[in-house]
Amino acid sequence: MSRSQDIDTLARTIWAEARGEGVAGMEAVAAVIMNRVNADLGKDGRPDWWGEGVEGVCRKPWQFSCWNEGDPNRGKLIMVKASEDGWFAHAVEIAKRAIAGELPDKTGGATHYHAKSVKPKWSEGRQPCAEIGWHVFYKL
Repeated sequence: MSRSQDIDTLARTIWAEARGEGVAGMEAVAAVIMNRVNADLGKDGRPDWWGEGVEGVCRKPWQFSCWNEGDPNRGKLIMVKASEDGWFAHAVEIAKRAIAGELPDKTGGATHYHAKSVKPKWSEGRQPCAEIGWHVFYKL
């Protein structure tokens, strides 16, 4: 995967998952994705269950709902252009910084998040490591 493809995929994921969260929320989603990209869960160098690399992590089925077939954001994220949407332009800049390792992680190392309006089963009994905008973040 090329760096430009990774930036594009990351930016689209950030935009679709958090465009209503402002820059801080978009940066937090980028941090979660990069935390997954940089993790080696088994410390074995083998692929992790949530995917490998930026594209693999972003597009792994059922990880970021915006890429799921039938999700209302999917068509929008495929068609959005930075020249037509200011929040997508922000997402592209955030993605560039994240991939370059220049984005501070304000999530405390989170690898998961959910909207405050839902309580997924995986979050039961777990302590959040951050709350940013309308999202709750966890380091699992």
